[in-house]
Amino acid sequence: MQLPFRDIVDIGPRCFERFIDSSNAPEISDIEIELAGCSNLSGNYTVGRISPPNHTLFYSINGEGKFRTPSGEFALHEGQLIVLPANQSFEVSIVSAKWDIIWVNLADTERWKAFEKDCAVVVDNAALEGLHHAMELLYLEHDSENRRAATTIVSSYLCRIIDVYIGHTHPNDEKERRQINRLNSLFSAVDKQLQFDWDMKSLSEKAHYSAPHLHRLCLQAFGRSPKQHVIHLRMLRAKSLLLSTQWPVSYIANYVGYANVFTFSKRFKKSTGLSPSAFRCNNT
Repeated sequence: MQLPFRDIVDIGPRCFERFIDSSNAPEISDIEIELAGCSNLSGNYTVGRISPPNHTLFYSINGEGKFRTPSGEFALHEGQLIVLPANQSFEVSIVSAKWDIIWVNLADTERWKAFEKDCAVVVDNAALEGLHHAMELLYLEHDSENRRAATTIVSSYLCRIIDVYIGHTHPNDEKERRQINRLNSLFSAVDKQLQFDWDMKSLSEKAHYSAPHLHRLCLQAFGRSPKQHVIHLRMLRAKSLLLSTQWPVSYIANYVGYANVFTFSKRFKKSTGLSPSAFRCNNT
């Protein structure tokens, strides 16, 4: 008879964890990561969750752990990844003398819909050392532009995980995966050229979708139209530049695609409730 699941945190004094959250890496919210961490574990370590609201990924760098889920028990060895879908209880504990892992909590949203499964899945030879390095950089880096670059790497690895994770699923799932990857590629390119005049024609051509289809996909994935999502990315970059540089507001406006500083300031205030100058003053 399987023991009931419970919320438990039993982490001993020889366990060291570096948490990545919105306080030290606010950029992770852009790709809908709620919490992540790099952990060096030894001694006591048992964590249990009852119906967690997010998808949880664990990757074993060195050592071994074990997982108990409603669908059975799983060992996690070096180089393996386990995906624990949202709303399914689990318990994880250390097996080896030392266990080095990274873990990511992903919001249960359209972006990460591919992880909605009936049971936990273990992926062999996941090769996520690059994801590990990017996460360590996110934790350590104080410069917002460098964190944004690391976030892009993290997003790329998570999309790669989806490729492996649903490689043998139904055609509809495969179609959704391709659409999500194409949207991520499109707006990754947009984020690199925010100064460009991204109208619907240029966005549609870049994505190789019709304008109505791109509009529908963006509403499903982001809850925003394509143009609204471009504005969202511009405002994120503007906030970052206001806090990390001493550039004049007019220069930042041009950098993120606004030739008219008045238009930029009006849009920025609509987004944040503050003018660019007030935002910089209140947060530095």
